[in-house]
Parts: sequence; structure tokens; C-alpha cells
Amino acid sequence: MTDTTQRPEGMAAYVAVTAAYWAFMLTDGALRMLVLLHFHTLGFSPVQLAYLFILYEIAGIVTNLSAGWIAARFGLTATLYAGLGLQIVALLALARLDPAWGLTASVVFVMVVQGLSGVAKDLAKMSSKSAVKILAPAGDGSLFRWVAVLTGSKNAVKGLGFLLGAALLALAGFVPAVLGMAAVLAVILTVIVLRMPSGLPTGRKGAKFSEVFSKSANVNWLSAARVFLFGARDVWFVVGIPIYFYAVLSDGSEEGNRVAFFTIGTFMAVWIILYGAVQASAPRLLRAQSRGDGGLIGSAWAWAGGLAVLPAALAALVLVAGAPAPWLTATLIGGLLVFGVVFALNSALHSYLILAFTKAERVTMDVGFYYMANAAGRLLGTLLSGVSYQLGGLPACLGTAAAMLALSAVFARRLHAE
Repeated sequence: MTDTTQRPEGMAAYVAVTAAYWAFMLTDGALRMLVLLHFHTLGFSPVQLAYLFILYEIAGIVTNLSAGWIAARFGLTATLYAGLGLQIVALLALARLDPAWGLTASVVFVMVVQGLSGVAKDLAKMSSKSAVKILAPAGDGSLFRWVAVLTGSKNAVKGLGFLLGAALLALAGFVPAVLGMAAVLAVILTVIVLRMPSGLPTGRKGAKFSEVFSKSANVNWLSAARVFLFGARDVWFVVGIPIYFYAVLSDGSEEGNRVAFFTIGTFMAVWIILYGAVQASAPRLLRAQSRGDGGLIGSAWAWAGGLAVLPAALAALVLVAGAPAPWLTATLIGGLLVFGVVFALNSALHSYLILAFTKAERVTMDVGFYYMANAAGRLLGTLLSGVSYQLGGLPACLGTAAAMLALSAVFARRLHAE
């Protein structure tokens, strides 16, 4: 299944791509936390908060569908630089938000800026993930290890971004925070452009847009499984848990808000960092080298099905407990951290399998299509996060996550060794 053609020696290019991706994801995580907490304190409802991220996810769907063709046509470095540049523009635009604007104008403006950030993120993600297929040495299990290191480290950095965003909001305020991040990212982009080594493809003029639609059954089933895997994460992660914890932890005072911000930011940072650490260790934890692709494919549906039990149990627990209590908060934190561990194994396995199923000559196309499915899942999860929390609180969010994981397992069951 893995393409065994010789790849260029590209450790330097891999390091440069990883560094650029780290820089982007640090600001991406911080921006999400800044927007969520800042607008919650301004009185936005859970559904309105979800609206702020809808265009971000829609942009991801469109971008990933076209980014594979763009990279195949113009080269991976071009899409990577474009992603970093657009994120800088999005941060600068967000700093122009006027508190005097009405609610509708504010929501529309932030939605548009978040949409631009969504384009930026998926250009950077597709470029980085596709580069691994091109740069990783052939054979000996290197592909899974390189994918795991890139994905795991990226999520650890994004976790630090959540903490950074909450801290900057509490200590510096909204506008100084986004301007500072834009300045740092501009410096990093300049350095990457000047120092990027060779090793990545520069594109081919004959690439056709129709090539983005895969004819591989495995790529299509894996993409369907990815939709519901990431929808199941975001249905509680985007709006449900942050707003639930804010309601439990804040007393409405300025000091209470500050404590809630730091606590929520710390939890989400720890969750993402743990998620990233497990992803980086996934080849060892899954015994990938000794099991082969056939065994790993079987794990894809088994892990998703097993994971569905956890949010279902947590939803039942919250319903039975009734009023929030310290023991319930501690149990939720512990249970969701366990969720993060198992979810990370699922996610890392998917990230490896998409590269194993594709071939080097169409890697940007298949990876773009796959991450389009990822963005569709995040969009679905984001929408359901606000709606389910408003209708049924945290239990509704967690129950919806369980149902989506069951569907992910059903689709993953269709995968087969080639």
C-alpha cells in the first residue's frame, strides 16, 4: 500500500515545514480561545458563538477541495507561504473590530475574518501533511513515524496556543493580543521564506481540478469516517465544554472571569497537548511496525467504536448528577482527558492511512480531499455544539458525540487492505 519509490533526502525541508506549521498552529489555537472567550463575555449565546466559527469550517471544506489541485499546480511551498500570509491578514483584520458595532455587524465581521483564517489553516495543513509523503524515506515504517511526529507536535503546539490565547486575553486584552501574534507570525514567515531548503515539488502545469475526486474506495470510506470522528470531538469541544466550565467556575466578577479564563484555557491546552503527545507515540502504542497495514486497518473501526462508550457514559453521569458539583467537574475533566488519548490514536491512525492509501503522484489531491472531509466534520460538530448545548446542555453535546463515533466506526469497517 505504501509507495516504495525513492523519495528525495529531505530532512531539512521536513524540519522547515514542521517549524512553519508549529508557528501557524500556535496562533490558530490562541485565536480560537481569544474569540470564544472574548465574545462570550460580551453576551453572545452558545449558538451565536458557534456562528463565529461556521465560516471558518466552511472555508476549510472549500479550501481543502481546491488546495490539493493548487499545490499540484503551483507547488507545496507556495500553498504553505500563502497559508501563513493569510493568517497574518486575518489577525490584523480582527484587530479592527469596533466595540461600537451592533451585534449583527460584529458577528458577520468575525465570521468573515474567521473564514479567512480557515482558508489559511487548511492551506498550511494540506501543505505540511502532503510534504511528509514526499519527504519520508521509503519502507521501514518511517512514514507512520514522520506523520506521527508532525501531527503530534502540531497539536501540542496548538494546545499551548489555547493557553496563550486565554492568558493574553486576561493580561493584555483582545486587540494587543492579536496584533502581537500577527507581528510574531510575520517574522517567522520571513525567516521560513528566506531559509526554506529544496526538496518539495514545484507543481505541474497539467494538473486538472477533476483529479481531486478520488477513485479509491479506501480514500472515500476513510474520509467518511473522518467526518464523524472529528464531528464527535468538536460537538463538545468548540462550545459545550468551555461554556459549561465558564458557568461553573465564574461568579460574574472581573476576578472570577479571569480565573475561569485561565482554568478553561489550561484544560483545553492540556487536552490538546496530551492529544498531541499520544499522536506522536501512536506508532509505538499501536505496535505499527509488527502489525502491518492489515492490522492497523482493523484498529481503525475498533478504536472508534470503543471510544463511543465514553461520551455516552459521561452524558448519563451529568444527567444523573443534576446540579454541577466539584466531583462532577473533576470526573468530566478526567473522562475527557481519557477521551483525548483514545481519540488521538484514532486520529493518528487515520493520518497514516490516508498517506498509505494514496500514491506520491496524487498525494496533494487525496490529502486535500481527506482534509475536506475533516473540515466537514468540524463544521458539523461546530454547528451541533451550539445547537445541542442550547437545547440540552452538556449531556446533549456528549450524547451527540457518542452517536457520531458509532457512525465513524461503521464507515471505518469498510476499509480493506490493498
